[in-house]
Amino acid sequence: MSRQALAELARISLSTLEKALSGSRPFTLATVVRLEDVLATPLRDRHGPAPETGLAPESMGSYSRPAVRWIEGSYLTLRPAFGDPGSIYAYRTQIAWDEEAGHLQFSESDRADAAFTQAGFVSMPNLSGHTYLVTSEAGQYRLIVLGRATRERRMFGLLSTLQVGTGSQLVPAACPIALVPEDQVSTAGDDAFGLLARDSQAFAGYRDILDMAVTSDFCRWHQ
Repeated sequence: MSRQALAELARISLSTLEKALSGSRPFTLATVVRLEDVLATPLRDRHGPAPETGLAPESMGSYSRPAVRWIEGSYLTLRPAFGDPGSIYAYRTQIAWDEEAGHLQFSESDRADAAFTQAGFVSMPNLSGHTYLVTSEAGQYRLIVLGRATRERRMFGLLSTLQVGTGSQLVPAACPIALVPEDQVSTAGDDAFGLLARDSQAFAGYRDILDMAVTSDFCRWHQ
């Protein structure tokens, strides 16, 4: 595979790829995840972890692993479909402790638009009690703000991202979002993930879950 082809499949510029390969610029986590997906090869070195401090960086809330162990796991993730009003977009989010980095990280999978799969770090400051899933790549951010988890460990909140607009234009967009522990729902069916229209078998249940983000006051809309 040529470098140009690899850059196109991983959705990065050829210049960024070449600078990273030459050692003049590091890959971001999101880029590494996409490259791993394209190459079907693990690229992250899991050897030589950083010294064990027991705490995440202060910029992420200084949380300890025992205090956040409850959030680790696989989640069914639901949000409105941007390009198909009334439909729901479903995919999987994995939250896990990164031993080498010393903090929680998240990664997405089973997205119908796999090219836009996200990965990043998890911030959990005590000050607000909210959980932040942050993607940071070359100065561009995508942010999920989640309220306190329910007794069932379900989390609801707001997604702020960029939506593909006319041509190559990117438009700021926001919507409610829900993360449900995967062991609480059935994801074995053919329509468990992807774009779900109203006639999909899982739609009604997913709709009830997603609506809780607003009806239970986990996020608010203002105009």
